[in-house]
Amino acid sequence: MALALALLEAGVMFGALSTLLVRPPTEALVLTAACATAFYYCDLYDFRIASGLRDCAPRFLRALGLVFLAVAIADIVLGVQTRDGTALVIGLLIAAGLLLVGRACCYGLLRRRPYTQTVLIVGGRRLAAALVHEIAVRRHLRWAVALVTETTPPPGRRPFRYPVLGALPQLSGVIERSRPQRIVVALDETERAGVMPVLLEARSRGIRVEDGVDVYERITGKLAIEVLSPAHLVFGKGFRVARGHAAVGRAMSLIVAAIGLVAVAPLMALIAFAVKLESAGPVFFRQERIGHHGKRFWLIKFRTMRPVTAEVSAWVRDNADRITRVGRILRKFRLDELPQFINVLRGDMNLVGPRPHPVVNYELFTREIPYYALRAAVRPGVTGWAQVRYGYANNLEEETEKMRYDLYYVKHLSVWLDLRILIDTVGVVVSGLGSVAADPRPSGADTLSLGSDSRPATTEDAA
Repeated sequence: MALALALLEAGVMFGALSTLLVRPPTEALVLTAACATAFYYCDLYDFRIASGLRDCAPRFLRALGLVFLAVAIADIVLGVQTRDGTALVIGLLIAAGLLLVGRACCYGLLRRRPYTQTVLIVGGRRLAAALVHEIAVRRHLRWAVALVTETTPPPGRRPFRYPVLGALPQLSGVIERSRPQRIVVALDETERAGVMPVLLEARSRGIRVEDGVDVYERITGKLAIEVLSPAHLVFGKGFRVARGHAAVGRAMSLIVAAIGLVAVAPLMALIAFAVKLESAGPVFFRQERIGHHGKRFWLIKFRTMRPVTAEVSAWVRDNADRITRVGRILRKFRLDELPQFINVLRGDMNLVGPRPHPVVNYELFTREIPYYALRAAVRPGVTGWAQVRYGYANNLEEETEKMRYDLYYVKHLSVWLDLRILIDTVGVVVSGLGSVAADPRPSGADTLSLGSDSRPATTEDAA
């Protein structure tokens, strides 16, 4: 849906600009591409964020501001002169007004009953709770949700934000009464066997029946690792590192790292000077990390914290008072990661992949996080799916959440996913999100959780 809306709005923008500017379409095409890019980085195509006109309007203004800034820089720095600045401004404003009217109509249509799908979730444990939470924060899905749980909840108790229509023995009657378009099964294998005849009958009547694990993966971009069975990983699709992708990814990483080191060498020199000027200690921070197939290597970053002699916690939250002023800026814009181009050239890392974890935490994560070893099936990266979707982790629960994204990346490994991650990384760096999460972080009773309060091993600096 987001792609269709992006193409439609690009067409409207191009038509309005080419008509109003009355000139060859080249400039209108460039401006349309600039607007689409600004809309993307302002999250106008993420319906979890731009879920209504109230959320959408200020983001439109911000995106137009970025476009005007880009045009001004092109005029001043590059000497690209627009023929009529007034016509350009008027054209962009009129096109933006048309897009806002179109968005208002789009949101209105989404809220109409014919576009709402009735969904019945069968199950009431962790997977069902996680699905309820993820669907609730994605209002653009327009799903009218109800549940059938393993047992009937006590009178007066509402365990979910959506209604519970009955228990498993009543599933056939609930389907007959509610007439869902989609049934999402969030049961274990034993419980599924008992309701399989009912589900088969529902499917024969044209009702879409889906595995809850697959639905969770599709709508969130992460895996529900706590409820995944080994059979699901062994016999399911994905988790296959094709030689072609490995070769293309490695070649792309080497080219970008080599060019990047040359291009940012002056900036790295300035950063090194600032780090050394502000506090005593080395310019670079080196830490032993776990890489491809468990191989250890030394990761290089610019130092962002004041050195200490005693061992400290590995989590960022426990080291906030050690972060220097220069370090805060470097972390905000991820500039402390620039020396990792050297790790890429050495073969320790790729440009894109799961972030390598400190060796000191390896035993804890292997013991507490399901299927943790699978993330080592690919070479670690300077940036990754978990980094652009979640950010830094400050405890074991958040590290487990990042692992869900990492395994999604390993499962769906492709050049196109790598390109999307790189595009999103540009947005993270330019916007200065730094360690702030890109996605809404789940919390409360509706989340999948290990339920553990284990403490990590300690290390010199936070990861």
